[in-house]
Amino acid sequence: MKDFFSDAEHQDSPLRALTDFLNQEARNEKAGKYDDMRFVGYVLDLGFDDATIITSDPFKKAVGGVPRGSFLIMAPDSLEGMPPHFTLLRVKATAPTPLSRDVQQTYFELHKKSMPALDIWTRGELQWSALSANVLGMFFPDQNDAGKIIFSGDVNNVVSAHRYKVYAPTKELLGIIVNGTVRRENQFSVGKLRLTECSLPFANSSPLDTDVRVSTSDFRGFRTAMFGKTRLGKSNVVKIIAQSILETTKDDNSVGQLIFDINGEYANDNPQDGNKSLCSAYPDRCKVYALTPRPNTPSEPLKLNFYEQPDSCITILRTLLEKENQTAQYVRSFSSVQLPSIEDVIALQPGSQRTRAVRRIQMYWAILKKAGFNSDDRRLRGLGLTGGSQHAPSHFNPHFKKGLIQAVYGQQGHQPPQTLDELKTHLEQVENFRQQNKTHAEIQGVFEPDDEALLEFLAPVIGGGPRILRPFMVYHDPQAGHFVQKILGYLDSGKTVILDLGNASDDIRQYFSDLLSRAVFSHQEQKFTNNNLAGHFIQLYFEEAHNLFPKDEKDFTGVYARFAKEGAKFHIGMVYSTQSPSTINKELLAQTENFFVAHMSSQGEAESLARLQVQFDGLQQDILKTRTPGYMRMLTFSHRFIIPVQVTKFEATAAGSVTGSSQ
Repeated sequence: MKDFFSDAEHQDSPLRALTDFLNQEARNEKAGKYDDMRFVGYVLDLGFDDATIITSDPFKKAVGGVPRGSFLIMAPDSLEGMPPHFTLLRVKATAPTPLSRDVQQTYFELHKKSMPALDIWTRGELQWSALSANVLGMFFPDQNDAGKIIFSGDVNNVVSAHRYKVYAPTKELLGIIVNGTVRRENQFSVGKLRLTECSLPFANSSPLDTDVRVSTSDFRGFRTAMFGKTRLGKSNVVKIIAQSILETTKDDNSVGQLIFDINGEYANDNPQDGNKSLCSAYPDRCKVYALTPRPNTPSEPLKLNFYEQPDSCITILRTLLEKENQTAQYVRSFSSVQLPSIEDVIALQPGSQRTRAVRRIQMYWAILKKAGFNSDDRRLRGLGLTGGSQHAPSHFNPHFKKGLIQAVYGQQGHQPPQTLDELKTHLEQVENFRQQNKTHAEIQGVFEPDDEALLEFLAPVIGGGPRILRPFMVYHDPQAGHFVQKILGYLDSGKTVILDLGNASDDIRQYFSDLLSRAVFSHQEQKFTNNNLAGHFIQLYFEEAHNLFPKDEKDFTGVYARFAKEGAKFHIGMVYSTQSPSTINKELLAQTENFFVAHMSSQGEAESLARLQVQFDGLQQDILKTRTPGYMRMLTFSHRFIIPVQVTKFEATAAGSVTGSSQ
């Protein structure tokens, strides 16, 4: 009667499947249908963290094998009126039995005497073995919600080992193990459970077909890391995660996504590799910005405004010149110049220091103008960048002293330049005079080394000067500053924006990553301050993250560090991928909730991962040995233990629908 009421109480629990399973096992045992059973063995030794299981070859054959990493369930002989529950085990190694030495001696004698045939009694003795397993925790029903399962990372009690039996779970029970703790909302299948890399069936028994699901709520506002060697499926996982968010938010557009696509694979199809792009799958929900437009991918231009970002753009010019192998001394001097930002100059008080800073930027502007970089003089005036007297500002007047002006132009003097063209001509005149009169009194103390380097590049005695910058004009747009606000608008409307940065230099990638990351953070912070976040999130995707994130453990003040520390508060999530955990700041790693780990070739990297996230401890050898593309060890915020998964390969048809297939 007690069992009857217990069964009735938990009739609606998903763990009802356990009760039905154990009853079926008992019926099969009674009927002698041993081949239909999922029984693996008995518990030889049991502790809170580890268990030793005694098993036999026929048991392992009946369940299709028990490879390392397998999930097993341990249940008591009788529930005795308790709610249905089971302890989850994961096989980690073989273990010696009390008769191991005797078995080895028998094998030795048999091989020595060349006797391949075994009598039935000897075969019965030799087929027994033992397995060592980790105790991962316990599944049991929620006492307050009959339809919900709870998982605990420990067990409530350990009793005598002979009271337990160990089974290989059925497909239904595997579904509970793999997906039972995943949040119910916004679920999406990312692949199939794959316990071992070896795909050869054991005893003609195929692995159970079990979907692995995630909740996209575990990615929104959270940190997700992808580790592993290149060409093993990290980018495919990024596509699957981005796809899962697109699919689960198609009715409310509650998540905007920004993908920094350094290889152009999310924006463009690659027929040679059979790779499809997100843009192909969701043309109406994706926007592509490209440095270099591609013929088959509609995109908007992604350009730099070299005039308005002098501090970062001169660094980019330096990199581009180095790639062009420009080694002339005056070019190297120009490349070494450090320019202030417009904001830093505006913050200076009117006076000599500000005038010199403004003048240096004006020299840089003149170089760009002479090189042929288009300008918008009205926008430049609107920057508020003025030097000289507070009462007589001029946006293009370098404010040289009257004595120098008279020395250059004679007693008639010179009218201050009012346009960028006039500024260029004026500075060329000044530089020509300086080159011919370096000891002139009016020259002394006027120009600092960076000023001289800029002027010598503007009007070189020998060499092309600004003309050598003309190939880089393709990166420039005088109206480029507007694209940031447009991208933020797309993100707010739930669009996925892909920045195609293929073929760009590291400095250009860094520039756009920094620029838009800061813009997103400031945008979300402002919405938080005004209480306008509501249920909207922004998800950022970074590849080759070790090139962006700070390596110094004490350097944790930049925008990427703030994403890790404050991103959840401002509804900012990020997905980052790199080959090695050790290249990422430890503080950032410590804030990461979700992991997808492919093959690593370094034992040190595998150990580093295990120290970072204890759930990976014990799986180091598996991570080092397996190299199948798409085969990942997954841990999300919902999962309490590692799930080995063969991630679905992302595919998109020409019509834009999405299908999945095993990778």
